[in-house]
Amino acid sequence: LSPCLIYGAYVFLPFDAPLLPTVSARLIYTLRCAAFATFPIILGMIVSGICRLCSAALEPFGELQREVELHRTYVSQSVHLFILYFFNMAVLATYLQQEVLKLIPLLTGLFAISRLIYWLSYAIGRSFRAFGFSMTFLPLLAMLLWNLYGMFVLEPDNLLA
Repeated sequence: LSPCLIYGAYVFLPFDAPLLPTVSARLIYTLRCAAFATFPIILGMIVSGICRLCSAALEPFGELQREVELHRTYVSQSVHLFILYFFNMAVLATYLQQEVLKLIPLLTGLFAISRLIYWLSYAIGRSFRAFGFSMTFLPLLAMLLWNLYGMFVLEPDNLLA
C-alpha cells in the first residue's frame, strides 16, 4: 500500500521541490521536512503526560496502567523509528536527482500518517498494529536498501568523500 500511496501523491499532488543544487541545501531541506515528522511523537508525548496525570495510580513510580503503558511504548518506538528515518532521509537526499526530490516531503508525510495509524491500531488491540508498523518500517527498509545500493554500487568512489 505504501508504494501506491507514494506514487499517487507523487503524480497527483501539484508541488515540486525547490531547486537544491548543493548537498548542504538538500540536508537543510530534509531537516525542515523532518520537523513535520515529529508531530505524531510530540502528540504522543502530550497524550502520555495527560494520561499519566489522570492516572489513578497511588505510586507515581509503581506499576503503570495499560493506557499509560500504551502511550509510553508508542512514543519510545516512534522516537527510535524517527532516528532511523531521519538518517536514511539525510543520506537519500544526497543521492536523489533534483527531479525526484519531491519524494522527501512525501516520505515524511507517509511516516507521520503511518505512525498515527499505528498508534490508533495499537490502542484498538495489539494484534492490529502490524498494518501501521509495516507502513512505517517497509518504506524505511526500502530507503535503507536504496541508500546502500547508492553508496556501494552507484558511487563507490565517493563512499567516504
